[in-house]
Amino acid sequence: MVFGAQGLTFPPSGDNFRSTVTQAIGPVKVSIDYSSPRVVRGPNDRRGKIWGELVPWGMSDLGFNDCKSCPWRAGANENTLFSVTNDVKVQGQSLAAGTYGLHMIPGQDEWTIIFSKDTTSWGSFWYDAKQDALRVKTKADKSDYHEWLSYEFTEREPEKATVALKWENLQVPFSISVENATQIWVDNLRRDLHGFAGFSWQNWQQAASFCAQKKTNLPEALKWAEKAVSDPFAGGQENFLTLMTLSRLQAANGRDQEAAKTFDRAINHPTTTPIQIHFAARQLMTDGKKQDAIKLFQLNAKRYPNQWPVHVGLMRGYAAMGDKKKALQEAKLALAQAPDAGNKKNLEGLIKQLEEGKEIN
Repeated sequence: MVFGAQGLTFPPSGDNFRSTVTQAIGPVKVSIDYSSPRVVRGPNDRRGKIWGELVPWGMSDLGFNDCKSCPWRAGANENTLFSVTNDVKVQGQSLAAGTYGLHMIPGQDEWTIIFSKDTTSWGSFWYDAKQDALRVKTKADKSDYHEWLSYEFTEREPEKATVALKWENLQVPFSISVENATQIWVDNLRRDLHGFAGFSWQNWQQAASFCAQKKTNLPEALKWAEKAVSDPFAGGQENFLTLMTLSRLQAANGRDQEAAKTFDRAINHPTTTPIQIHFAARQLMTDGKKQDAIKLFQLNAKRYPNQWPVHVGLMRGYAAMGDKKKALQEAKLALAQAPDAGNKKNLEGLIKQLEEGKEIN
């Protein structure tokens, strides 16, 4: 937007309206704020004249502010802004958390992307290389046609992504990665638990469980699990969830005898359900403890005989032990008790695999 002398708001110069794209990469938020020009402007059809003409190759004389050798503004009008909430790596090189002016040096063979500490200037007219925070290299590629210049996140993974400037038939991609995503999650959990979230045992249990799953921050996570069980300010509760999480973290911290006792308390707690025992046994299987898992599946069957999750558990337990005959028997019993069409279809597929002598997951 452009503001008049009396505070009036007018359309942006050239009708290059401001756009923003934001993407989370794990716990990190990345935003690009830019002005978006178009290829065809009224009678002025610039197709085939964007790259190398409207946007010259290399550094160029912008004809203003005595800027004889300046990069492209990577958009229109004001600075294109690149913001990231945490430290990241761009094209494998470190970039600190913050907001940067984004510029580019176009090249027929190679492009340079510049992250400048100057975020308040108009375009690249005031560009000063001394303000560079980072320069990285990339290569452009062909793209489907884009009338309006845009930034798009073209590839996404939990801890990395690729963002590309796209305009006309060309795209300029660069990678962004987060190397310490798990630690950032843990830091966020710690901060949250120091606030209102810390008055809920569920939050302490979930935070502790996350650390146990990721095998990180284990000593502190054990304290979090203990709070979930017994801290009066968090409304601590002794139940299956809190005790199982506590048991896992006791074991992870080398306190095996305590872990075994806590595990027994969880399994024998009066509020524990057959589904919870089933998933506890599944976790043992995931941890590679097949013998312990089958014992727990059998305990579940003894305590809650002839119930659907019990037969499903025994099916998986026997299959993991290599006893496909017993696994098939339990699978058929489970099929007869399947509570819905989805579970029935899944069991039918597992029965087919077992009958064919295949492993099941």
